[in-house]
Amino acid sequence: MDKAALPILDIRDVSKTFSLQGQRIDALRGASLTIKRGEFICIIGASGCGKSTLLRIVAGFETATSGEILMWGKPVAGPMPSRGMVFQDYGLFPWLSVRGNIAFGPTSRKRPKAEIRDTVERYVELVGLQRFADAYPHQLSGGMKQRVAIARVLANEAEVVLMDEPFGALDAMTRERLQAELLELWQRTGLTVIFVTHSIEEAIVLADRIVVMSPGPGRIDSVHAVTLPRPRDVADHDFSDVRRMIGRQLHSHLAPKVA
Repeated sequence: MDKAALPILDIRDVSKTFSLQGQRIDALRGASLTIKRGEFICIIGASGCGKSTLLRIVAGFETATSGEILMWGKPVAGPMPSRGMVFQDYGLFPWLSVRGNIAFGPTSRKRPKAEIRDTVERYVELVGLQRFADAYPHQLSGGMKQRVAIARVLANEAEVVLMDEPFGALDAMTRERLQAELLELWQRTGLTVIFVTHSIEEAIVLADRIVVMSPGPGRIDSVHAVTLPRPRDVADHDFSDVRRMIGRQLHSHLAPKVA
């Protein structure tokens, strides 16, 4: 079937169960979501609601206990370059320069040297690190490290970028700047992004749709389309309305249950 007729990702009734000290833990139960190519999806929810578990299953780092995930109609059976992961702690190779980190994927796949060189320079420029291309991770700021991590995924020909709280360890100003840069990069490349965050505001700034998850066991509680025009102003009245609505949804999961 033609790819144009398929969702890029189809998450079908995915559950994940594991044992901890002899007890059964339902980390994720019955998660279903269809994602179109080029969408920016944010997943939000309290700690322990299965956000990162779902992301790791989509990446192929973990297997579902039941259900399945399809990419372009084919089952996800393990990690693939087409699904790249960006972590909060960057995950850069400290012994490699910026260029070396970005080149890692294409080099591992034995691409021609000229192609690797062109790919690296294209993504160094795309994330604005030309002046730091020969620097090593310990010489970079947190924001620069995260740009390298994103460029490394893109250079490996990812179609879907999976981001697990990538800006969570950054200061507020750097975080806002990288949000804007990520949106610009997403709009220029047509990537599909799934972005896990604890921040309601960050989710509204970034997302086409916000997936709200609830804990105990982790499940997708609701999905909300964000139709505000970009760039989005956090001081705007409509932005505040969306923030209140998502906030009420999240806080309802945390409210004490009356016996």
